[in-house]
Amino acid sequence: MLLSSALLAQSTKYHLLIGTYTSPGKSEGIYVYEFDSQNGAMTYKSKIIIESPSYFALTKDRKFVYTVAEGKESKISALAFDSKTGELKFLNSQPSGSNGPTYISVDAKGKYVFAANYGGGSLTALPVESDGTLGPDIQDIKHEGKSIARKKPFVHSAIVSPDNKYVLTADLGTDKIDIYRFRPKNRPQALSAAAEPFVILDPGAGPRHLTFHPNKKFLYAVTEINSKVYAFKYKKGHLSQIQSVSMVPEGFTGPGHGADVHVSADCKFLYASTRSTLNEINIYSIDQKSGMLSLIAKQPSFGRSSRTFDIDPSGNWLLSTSQASNEIIVFKRDQESGKLTPTGQKLQIDKPSLVKFVPIE
Repeated sequence: MLLSSALLAQSTKYHLLIGTYTSPGKSEGIYVYEFDSQNGAMTYKSKIIIESPSYFALTKDRKFVYTVAEGKESKISALAFDSKTGELKFLNSQPSGSNGPTYISVDAKGKYVFAANYGGGSLTALPVESDGTLGPDIQDIKHEGKSIARKKPFVHSAIVSPDNKYVLTADLGTDKIDIYRFRPKNRPQALSAAAEPFVILDPGAGPRHLTFHPNKKFLYAVTEINSKVYAFKYKKGHLSQIQSVSMVPEGFTGPGHGADVHVSADCKFLYASTRSTLNEINIYSIDQKSGMLSLIAKQPSFGRSSRTFDIDPSGNWLLSTSQASNEIIVFKRDQESGKLTPTGQKLQIDKPSLVKFVPIE
């Protein structure tokens, strides 16, 4: 009985990894906290000093973390991660291919990482060696084009499809979701244009982040400029738009700046945020057959410039990073209604940009 209770208690706690901007500011890199899913409490554990790790990704086996350096040097770094202690250890770095990397993802088998270079308008594929370090023979794909809102490409994110065969990017500067075929054995040219190389959103949309529904049949995009959520049917590298919904109130004329988007693990709800004048988290129910969205509620995020958010593995909590007000804000999540309730709990940390939960082994 004592052993079972200990295991149960352990299962309610997770590592919480926090990415930050280090310049200008007081933050020094990636911070590791312990998160208690019974009460939402966060306890400091460790940190690794690294330049502006504003976005990072973990391998499926949780042995490695890959992070951008969105600072003076545009590079990607490999870190070893101890999922028992939460300790991070630097392995190596490689150039990101272009300047201003803002997003990174890793394929399901841990063979490649993909960096979205916002400043350079490109997608970079970096091979991973058997020891988790990044290889030198990178592939950097320059995007071309512009939109009515931007004069050049700005690749803001890159995600891997559920079947691990495609990489999709959100290009804020061209209003496109670009689609690439991924063949890891074709190193160093692992990416090539898919049969359907892109889909175009509304003029001036500015796609920012993408996420797949857990059922793998739908993709959702949040846009920064026109502040909408776009819903697509997805099948084998092909997208077909089924809906777009605005995140700003009717008659609102200020910038909404759509920011982040996630689907709950129970598949029932989609959360999408704005991070400028509004600073809200929009909550939608998802029709499981059609993928269509219906607005349930709008929850003020309370912080300023709420850059990203994440839902903990228990499904009971949502944490929002407020970059400008230097805090991470904790919300209680009702799993039946999908609605959020402010708890008053906050973690003061300078310029937080990302939170990710990792099981403690």
